[in-house]
Amino acid sequence: MSDPQSYRPSGIPTDPGVYRFFDDKDKVIYVGKAKNLKNRLTTYFGSNLATKTYRMVHTAVRVDWTIVNTEVEALQLEYTWIKSYNPHFNIQFKDDKSYPYVAISVNESFPKMFVSRQKKVKGVKYYGPFAHAWALRATFDTLLRIYPLRTCSDSNFDRAVKSKRQCLLGDIGKCSAPCVGWISQEDHAAMANRLADFFSSDTVDITTQVESEMLKASENQEFERAASLRDQLAAIRKSNETTDVALSENVTADVIAIYEDVTHAAASLFSVREGRIVGSRSWVIDLSNVLEGEEVVGATLSKIYADQTPPTEILIDRALLESAPYEEWLSAMAERKVHIATPQRGDKYELIQTVKRNAHQALIQYLSKRSSDSAVSGKALEEISELLQLAELPLRIECFDISNIQGKHMVASMVVFEDGRIKKSDYRRFAISDDENFDDTRAMHHVITRRMKRYLAEKDIDLDELRIDGGARPKFAYPPQLIVVDGGQPQVAAAARALAELGITDVALCGLAKRLEEVWLPDSPDPIIFPRHSEGLYLLQRIRDEAHRFAITFHRSKRSKVMLESLLDEIPHLGDVRSKALLARFGSVAALKKAPISDIAEVPGIGEKIASLVFEHLQDSQPTVDISTGEILD
Repeated sequence: MSDPQSYRPSGIPTDPGVYRFFDDKDKVIYVGKAKNLKNRLTTYFGSNLATKTYRMVHTAVRVDWTIVNTEVEALQLEYTWIKSYNPHFNIQFKDDKSYPYVAISVNESFPKMFVSRQKKVKGVKYYGPFAHAWALRATFDTLLRIYPLRTCSDSNFDRAVKSKRQCLLGDIGKCSAPCVGWISQEDHAAMANRLADFFSSDTVDITTQVESEMLKASENQEFERAASLRDQLAAIRKSNETTDVALSENVTADVIAIYEDVTHAAASLFSVREGRIVGSRSWVIDLSNVLEGEEVVGATLSKIYADQTPPTEILIDRALLESAPYEEWLSAMAERKVHIATPQRGDKYELIQTVKRNAHQALIQYLSKRSSDSAVSGKALEEISELLQLAELPLRIECFDISNIQGKHMVASMVVFEDGRIKKSDYRRFAISDDENFDDTRAMHHVITRRMKRYLAEKDIDLDELRIDGGARPKFAYPPQLIVVDGGQPQVAAAARALAELGITDVALCGLAKRLEEVWLPDSPDPIIFPRHSEGLYLLQRIRDEAHRFAITFHRSKRSKVMLESLLDEIPHLGDVRSKALLARFGSVAALKKAPISDIAEVPGIGEKIASLVFEHLQDSQPTVDISTGEILD
C-alpha cells in the first residue's frame, strides 16, 4: 500500500470540479465531485479516515482533478465518468439510471408531455437532462398549469374519448382535455410547439408569468398562494440551470486549450462525445524544445494525435497560422473529414475557457513539483552564474522590493532563496519613515545599507559559543552570494553605491526590470537578455514576484493601520485607551461608523458626550479602510 503523503498535491484550486484517484496501474479507482476542490481533497489526506476511504487513499498513487464552472456541472461530469470508468470504490451511478428528460411526443395527433430517462423513441423530442429531479417535478407541475398539454397514456386517452369524460387533470386545470373537445387538434399542437420553444430558448416567458402572478397574489394578501408561486419560480430557475450546463447532444469534438509560461506550456484536452465530457487529459510541453517559428498549437496537435484517432471536429483556443495541412493530415489519419475551429462565442467558447483553466492548473502543479527538484534548481543556478559571470553558484539569493503610494507609507521586503528554494524563515520586512522623503532609489540604498550593516555586525559572532550560552541565532549573519533588486538601472546603481560605501565587494548584484524582463548589472550600460525560455530567468522572476508579494502584504497592513490611527486621532477627547476600547467593541471603524450613538455610549469610558463627538466626526470623515487589506470600504 502506498503512503498518501507521497502524492499529496499542493496548490489545489477552490473551484468546483471532479477529481480522480489512480492506482499503480494508472486505473481510475475513485471519482468524486466537490463544490470546493481544495476543501474536499484535503480531507483525504488527514487522519481518522473511514475504513473504505483509508483503503482507497492507500491503494491510490496519484490524484488529479478537472475544474468546471458550477456544482451541477461537476455532478454531471462525475456521473459520466463513473459510468465510463466503473471505479472500484464508487457505488453511486452504477445502476442503469440516468438523468431525467422532459419528452414531447410531437409525432402524435395530440402530443403529450412526459418524463423519461431514456432517449430511444423516434418522433419524440427530448429536453434536458435535468440534474435535479426534484426541480424537474416542480417545474413539470408548473408547466402543466401554463401549457396544459395532455400527459395521459394512449389507452387512458382513448377511454376518455369513448366515455366523453375528462380525467381529474382536466377538472383541476392541468390538462386542456383534448379528449372531450375542450381544445382543437390544431390549438393543442400549437401549444405543444410553444412549450418546445420554451425549452429550446429560455425561461423568460414562464418565469415572467409566474413572477407576475406571485406579486399579484402578494398584493391581494393571498400569502399562501404567493409562497407556492415563489417556490415554483425557484424550481423553474433551478431546473433551467441544470439544462444550461449541458451541451447539445450533436456536439462530438475534442476541445484543446493551451496555457503558456516562461519555460513550459500545458495543454488540456476534453473529449466530448454526444454532448458529454467522457474524458480529460493534460500534457506539459518544454518550450525550450520547441523550435523557433514552430507553433505550440501545431506541436500539441502532433503530440495528442500521434497515437489516437481524432474526431470529426477539433476545437482549439487559438487559431493556427495554417490549419489546412493539419486538417489534411488528421483527415487522412481518421479516414474522414476533420475540421479545426476556434469558437469566438457561445457554449463551445465557454467550454474552451474551462479547458484553459484546467491547462493552467496542470501547469501550476507541474511547476510546483519542479520547483522542489534539485536538478532543475541546479540548472537554473548554473545559468544565472554563467550569464552574470559570477565566481560561484549563487546558493543564497536575497531579493529586495520597495512598495509605496506616491512616496508615502513606504516599506521594503527581503525574501531569501537557498539552493533555488524559498526559505521563509529568513524573510525580513523594513519599515521606512515618511519623514525622510525617500524616493524608490534612495529607499533601496537605505534598505541595502541596513541589511548589510547587520551582516557586518554579526558575521564574526561565534555561533558555537552562542549556542552553548543559549543565545538567539543572529538574523543577518549569513551573506548572500547574489542580491537581486526589483527594478532597472537606477535601483541597481543605488544598491551598488550602498555596498561600495560599506566596503563589501564579495556580493554580486543585479536588477530585474519588469517591462522587458531585462537583467541589469552595476556600471553596465546595456542589460543582459536571458534566453526566452531560460530556467535561470524563470527562477529570477519567481524570486522577484515573491519579493513583490511580500512587500505588498506588509504595505497594505501598514497603510491601513496608519489611516485608521489618523482617523481616530482626529477625534477630540479620544485617546489611545478609548480608541482601543471602541475597536475592541465594534471590531472596525466601518462597524463603528454604522453604530448609533446609544451603542457607542455603552462602551466603558465613552459616555454620551464623547459618543456624540465620535458619531459626528465619523459621519463627516474620509472613507473607512479595511485594516487587513487597505481596501476603501465606503
